Amino acid sequence: MHLLIPYAASPEEGCQATLPSLQLPHLQKLLTRLSPEPLDAGDAFSLSPPHERALAKALALPASDGLIPWAAQQAQQHPALTKLTGAWAFLTLCNWQAHMKEVTLRQLPMQDLPSTESDALLQAMQPFFAEDGLTLYPFEPGCWLVHGAALATLPTASPERIHGRDLTPWMPRGAQASGLMRLLSEMQMLLYTHPVNDAREARGALPVNAFWLHGTGVLPPGFGTPSAPEAPTLVNALRDAALCGDWSTWSRAWVALDAEHGHALLQAHKRGEAITLSLCGERHAQTWHSQPQSLMQKVNGFLRPQPIQNMLKQL
Repeated sequence: MHLLIPYAASPEEGCQATLPSLQLPHLQKLLTRLSPEPLDAGDAFSLSPPHERALAKALALPASDGLIPWAAQQAQQHPALTKLTGAWAFLTLCNWQAHMKEVTLRQLPMQDLPSTESDALLQAMQPFFAEDGLTLYPFEPGCWLVHGAALATLPTASPERIHGRDLTPWMPRGAQASGLMRLLSEMQMLLYTHPVNDAREARGALPVNAFWLHGTGVLPPGFGTPSAPEAPTLVNALRDAALCGDWSTWSRAWVALDAEHGHALLQAHKRGEAITLSLCGERHAQTWHSQPQSLMQKVNGFLRPQPIQNMLKQL
């Protein structure tokens, strides 16, 4: 049983001020009985957030920054695409807003985008991507799969990294990104005059004026075989409040999460089940396992338990 918790903490001032009063009795007790792995250290500008890195490692996926092959994993599960090997990406349609000194996202993914509009945009954009050896496949309205060799080594930022931030530092870099940036400029011109956007603006919906590429990379050989590890339980109860900086709501969600999932994990440990816990913040991820502890570890855990609030501050 593996419990993976994204947005367990943040270096933001509001979160740090909330942590000292945060009471998580079940996970606090559990951590005194588990053994930690080495810290998975990143920084606030890592393209892949800590919870994505932790999930990738648990699934035996490559975890290189910006090259976790989430799109390739999804394509492998798509009946019509399973025979297509190689590199994949997600392309998510979105709305960018230009300010005096920065460009930010107003919507990602797009709201009120029916499949008919998504399909019409895919058909219009496909020929331009084909010129660069890239093929678009529908996945969800407003989110497509892209297949092509150029995506194998192109690091891209997770959409969660760009939420509420200036996009400039997160844009793909280097020579391998030049084709993508040209495509982006061409698509912005195409979208500006596309009938889909005329219809959207007529009904008061935001126009589609850009896209974000993410989840790039290639699956390792043999991925998805029957011996593949079981997926962790990903609990996203803290995500929305953390992304909005609403730390009082985040704190209440943490208490509820501990009461439900923390309690269940503690009971599983008491039954002798093998358990794993991953707490992921803005920069780092820390994972603990149930494994035999030395007498000294048990004594220290009982007499000098490290407050979970201190652990969370380090994430």
